[in-house]
Amino acid sequence: MTRFSSLSLATIAAALILSPALAAEPYGTWVRPSNGAEVSFFNCGGKLCGKVISRGASNAKVGTMIVRGAAKAGANEWKGKLLNPEDGKTYSGVITLVDADGLNLKGCALGVFCQGETWRRVK
Repeated sequence: MTRFSSLSLATIAAALILSPALAAEPYGTWVRPSNGAEVSFFNCGGKLCGKVISRGASNAKVGTMIVRGAAKAGANEWKGKLLNPEDGKTYSGVITLVDADGLNLKGCALGVFCQGETWRRVK
């Protein structure tokens, strides 16, 4: 094996090893496709928080916290309370990073009636 191909294989292996760690971060700005609202997700004391930064066609106020301290529940999953600014109610929720540009938020009432939507990362 030549020096070039050994270096190339090492680079590819390092990228594959590091990629899951980089993809498993929900932090940044995400847009809700149903109404165009943008939410900034960030680390708050080791947990996940989300704040409305652009309301789009929703009735959400800019600055409203829709996620306060969701706890990591798996490799790409956080659980906590989700505020739905559309109805003003808070639901038990699961936030799942489905890929580098997809974040699924699912809220449940009474633990059985669930509804979710996959948001897209703002670039």
